[in-house]
Amino acid sequence: MERALIATLACHALAMVAMAALLLPMMPGGPTPDDAVRMRAIAEHAARWRLGWATWGVTALSDLALGVAVVAWRRVPRWAAWGSMALLCAAVVPDQSAQLRWVTRGVELARAGDLAAYRAFEGEVFVLTGAWAALLYTAASVGWCVCFAGAGAWSRALTWLSWPLFAVFAVVAAAPVVPGGLGLSPAGVAAGNAIAFVGLLVWLVLVLERVAGIARPDAPHGRWAPWRAPRAFVGARWLDALAGSRAARRLLELLPVPAFRSDIRDVVYVSYVVPAATLAPHVPEGLELQRLGPGGAWAMLTFLTYRHGGFGPAIAGPLRRLFGSPVQTNWRTYVRDPRTGRDGIYFVTNAVTTRLHALGGRLMSAAPMHLLARGEVTRDAADGRVRVVLEPDGGSAPDAELDLRPAPAFELPAPWRECFEDARDMLAYCVPQDRAMATEPWRRCTTRDEIQLGIPLDACEPLAGSVRSRAAETLVGDAVPVCFRVARVAFLLRGEERDAW
Repeated sequence: MERALIATLACHALAMVAMAALLLPMMPGGPTPDDAVRMRAIAEHAARWRLGWATWGVTALSDLALGVAVVAWRRVPRWAAWGSMALLCAAVVPDQSAQLRWVTRGVELARAGDLAAYRAFEGEVFVLTGAWAALLYTAASVGWCVCFAGAGAWSRALTWLSWPLFAVFAVVAAAPVVPGGLGLSPAGVAAGNAIAFVGLLVWLVLVLERVAGIARPDAPHGRWAPWRAPRAFVGARWLDALAGSRAARRLLELLPVPAFRSDIRDVVYVSYVVPAATLAPHVPEGLELQRLGPGGAWAMLTFLTYRHGGFGPAIAGPLRRLFGSPVQTNWRTYVRDPRTGRDGIYFVTNAVTTRLHALGGRLMSAAPMHLLARGEVTRDAADGRVRVVLEPDGGSAPDAELDLRPAPAFELPAPWRECFEDARDMLAYCVPQDRAMATEPWRRCTTRDEIQLGIPLDACEPLAGSVRSRAAETLVGDAVPVCFRVARVAFLLRGEERDAW
């Protein structure tokens, strides 16, 4: 259903561009009022004329594909699905036969130069495609409204848009066949169609929003956890609407995720070992929690916070600095894909301090990115004291306040000693972040972000001090953290891949 909606949305957008750029100067009601000039233009630019109409032929095929998808979608009432499909087929026949005649016989008549014969022919085919077929398309679309409403893929916005939208379609389609033309001139019909087709694109996006939302409901963690921007931010509600849009994410995820680089500084790790049962609810369907210690009784959660350095597409080279250097925090569990045996991490949540990176990460990747009101990572060069501040200010990002100092060595609390032989063994498990994984049950696949960090274990400097975080307490209770710092990391996100289940 989603693919069919996206295909017809793309085809309609392309056809509208073709109408404006290729066909409109040669169409009745267009910017060329002189019929003889329009006819000569068709004769002289037949290839352009045919190419423009070819896009509308492809659009008709995409409408049929959408009709088939509606019939195949078992959530839709059967009578409405088959009724709209019958109307659609009834529309395609006169529409495409008229267009085919216009690019064959119509071109021949235009080249012959007989204006009276061409006018008579044009009036005949225009009524077929622009009136009778358009009326049937409109009726089929009204049937689709019933279908999507019956499937639960409907909203108040769709109701408010559908009434005027399909009323306009019906009026401009009826004008050529109603005596007096309902008071509409050919130019008025063209203008009405232009307005209506723009409205149709909006309608398709709103339907896609509801359809995509059925497969992607809100979740307590991960990619589909609800987004809420910091309340003090200007345009917070608009940010919420965009970041929470299933349609926007579904459309933008069609784009390939490019490689990203960043010269990261001062990575502060805070890790907890807790009973595996505590973290198991924070692992998505399709992945398994990596378990530690005797009988797999324990598991680890880590949140790390750092300052980016020129965080942007690798292809930008030195221009990456234009993308900014935000503070980011990643909260993760350690997981395994049982189908491939690959180990990796699962982001329970992420947050960053810039709108660009927050929206880009959330809309174009599997990262559950949120927006921080304030994020700071500072280090006193004199005594090595490290301070970390994460402030959500009423938003959905996690909070934390860290005040840490260098420690002479790692001290592992009791549960840690059950899971690791020593501090180096712990670091070898905790530090790597070579693969971030998430799942898409509606596609039956696992998404992998392949990451290159290359952090030497000897670069991990132990820290001790206070860690305060309501978000961490919610996840791990009163577990005792182990903290350390890595001074520099050359971050490379190599790209995103999918493993089918």
